Amino acid sequence: MPLSKLTPTLEMLNQALVIVRQSLAVNGSIWVQLMETLNTEEIVLQKLLMDLHGVASLTDQDLGQASVLQGRQKISIGADDEYVILNHLGKVLLITEDPWKSDAAMLLARSSPIGAILALARPHQMAHFAQNQVVKVQTSEVSTISSSDPHSSPVVTFVDHAIAKAYEDGASDIHFETGRYRIDVKYRLDGVMAPGVKMETPVVAEEVVSRIKVLAQLDITERRRPQDGRFRWQHSSGDNIDLRVSIMPSIFGEDAVLRLLDKAQLRQSEESMSLDVLGFDEKVAKIIRELAERPHGMLLITGPTGSGKTTTVYAALTEVNNGLEKIITIEDPVEYELPGVLQIPVNEQKGLTFATGLRSILRHDPDKILVGEIRDAETAEIAVQSALTGHLVFTTVHANSLLDVLGRFQHFGIEPFALASALNGVVVQRLLRKVCKHCVQSRLPTDEETQKLKSLDLEVPQHLPVAMGCSHCRQTGYKGRFVVAEVHQLSDRLRDLLVHKSSITELKKEAYIDNSSRLLVQAINNVQNGTTTLEEVSRAIGLV
Repeated sequence: MPLSKLTPTLEMLNQALVIVRQSLAVNGSIWVQLMETLNTEEIVLQKLLMDLHGVASLTDQDLGQASVLQGRQKISIGADDEYVILNHLGKVLLITEDPWKSDAAMLLARSSPIGAILALARPHQMAHFAQNQVVKVQTSEVSTISSSDPHSSPVVTFVDHAIAKAYEDGASDIHFETGRYRIDVKYRLDGVMAPGVKMETPVVAEEVVSRIKVLAQLDITERRRPQDGRFRWQHSSGDNIDLRVSIMPSIFGEDAVLRLLDKAQLRQSEESMSLDVLGFDEKVAKIIRELAERPHGMLLITGPTGSGKTTTVYAALTEVNNGLEKIITIEDPVEYELPGVLQIPVNEQKGLTFATGLRSILRHDPDKILVGEIRDAETAEIAVQSALTGHLVFTTVHANSLLDVLGRFQHFGIEPFALASALNGVVVQRLLRKVCKHCVQSRLPTDEETQKLKSLDLEVPQHLPVAMGCSHCRQTGYKGRFVVAEVHQLSDRLRDLLVHKSSITELKKEAYIDNSSRLLVQAINNVQNGTTTLEEVSRAIGLV
């Protein structure tokens, strides 16, 4: 039954796609059935697909002007679907019968030229490529689609500009937040949220999220459950950025969060990447190096989300990567590329979890193993056994302190003796924002602050830095971040307390014999020397 003659909406298009894609897509049938179901004109449908889903469609006349970069190929082994990669007026198009299939989106992300977009084949267009001899064009001759593309729709441009702005400002995450009447973009800069651009139309909010879903190979018709995906994006400078996507339903529609992953970051700074460059205290860095150079055991990096655990473990691994040992990592996702290291991405949909991957890694003759994160009892058990059987295991755990780490492993059901034997050391770290040098001022501590610091056995600074805000720091008062960390080497005494399941008080007394090693003490020292503020220490660590 044809829908309204009015211009179709995103919801109408999505409903039509659900219906027409249930049958086998042959000879441009999706295009034909969309025309019939939506009761619209060709030019309207063409614009609708590009604006709402970022999917192109060429007329037969356009097709005659296009150059073929890659002729008809199977999308995947054993599949009937085929694709052709074209260059049309500087745009790279991957044209196929059903561009909404996950295989097509995956092919676009992994095998197509950077900047390519999906295109829906019209009737007889795929057959056209089998009947005509085509001229190959070098990929380097094709210009990449970027945020400056004048032919892009407002929604495509909005998403591209948001990503470009995040990359240029050094943001770690982009939040697309859907409200009742608009969509807001926010960035996570230096660990805190900062406002970005917004669009004041609720319909556009749906279109923006749909655009992100198409890029990330997600189901555009599913709006009631969370979805996760990823895609690669190219900046106008030529830099390639991988983005991890999380879609979450909300009362006003759906929100999207994009995590920026610059895989080339460590590769490009391979010679200089070290614990010193990351800003670790010289004494702390020396202990971490000693732990990373041991022949076997487990080194744990812990802290809350966004505390720099992954970067620290990569830096430690880079320092010990001398080419004499086999190093294998299993990660979700692979965030940075390490030369000479076998890096395995987790793929839970295909059955490759941390636990199954780790079992296979042990048969691949490794010397050092990086487990991206210990999330469950099975992974924890295999990691501990790996450390006990002659491997050096680097891994991260989401926990706030040493005692929280021990509690997590107890929750996983790991025997205290096994954990005590396997564990070499634990690094507990946080990232603190640096106060902006251009606008920093100082003040005297209040009586309340003085009493609080004294009650925690902390030195009271004579002057406290004040983050004022200026044009250099986007009016935040802070610019850049640095790491503070406490390192716990497991002494024989601490191992005995673990095995005997001693009280928290006894464990804490033994772990903090040297009071200067405490995370809070190091943070207050940085307040004393003017590196950060007391407010930032309270936000990131807490005055407890």
